Amino acid sequence: MPIKEHAKPEAIAELIEELLAERFGTKCPVDPGLGGLDELARIAGHRVHRRFLPRPIEPALTRLLCACALSAPSKSDLQQADILVVRDPARQRAITDLIPDMPWIADAPLFLVFLADASRLSQIARLRGKPFPNDHLDLFFNAAVDCAIVLATFMRAAAAVGLGCCPISAVRDRPDVVSELLALPARVIPTAGLCVGWPAEEGCVTPRLGLETTLHEDCYATRDLAQQIEAYDRRREQQRPYRRQRNPERWGMAGTYGWSEDKARQYAEPLRADFGAFVRAKGFRLD
Repeated sequence: MPIKEHAKPEAIAELIEELLAERFGTKCPVDPGLGGLDELARIAGHRVHRRFLPRPIEPALTRLLCACALSAPSKSDLQQADILVVRDPARQRAITDLIPDMPWIADAPLFLVFLADASRLSQIARLRGKPFPNDHLDLFFNAAVDCAIVLATFMRAAAAVGLGCCPISAVRDRPDVVSELLALPARVIPTAGLCVGWPAEEGCVTPRLGLETTLHEDCYATRDLAQQIEAYDRRREQQRPYRRQRNPERWGMAGTYGWSEDKARQYAEPLRADFGAFVRAKGFRLD
């Protein structure tokens, strides 16, 4: 999100307040005296981009952004996240063909795949003649979390230089095909793809659940979820209504179609039920 050059701290603080009010439906006061207001404004104004200008991203910039992303924190300094840059147009088209309802993958000037990579640790153990008793669920979980942090950090770095991004979790719909296409070895999992490019449009702020639902203090608060979800559905309908209803052939056309109805329909269908089997086949133990 572009920020006006030489904008006064008071103006940036006001912008952040407006963005967060649009996002969460409530006011978050911002002290103009805080440092880093420009970056807070970029984070508060985050938006997904799916349309890109036909302008390439130089390899040197890609390498810089990847280096910044891989500077992110890593659990116990284990460094179990990798980034795969897909430069071969045929490979990018092959991934697009697997996900036909996301044509922006083919249009993106740059497509990356973020990998949870636990392959190095067991190899290091063998090289150093040490046992490897931690071959269980936590090995996979640590690698997946590290990968997610690197993905988020890349998106922040990309936004800082004016690029737009769209994460693609659908690479996990056919992880076996993606894994073979990218020649991923054992214990390396495609966690998410990422479309990157110079935005062709500004994009929109997506309203989120209210902070009263997702922000807790001291202990998890059990609240009136039904009332909060209903309020969020109404707010989202006013700001960003759904343009189509999911699977009306099965569920019919709802008179009022909000976020909760959409997500209930989405998760009423089996999704990636074989992903655990794929992860095990890649050499992870999930017990």
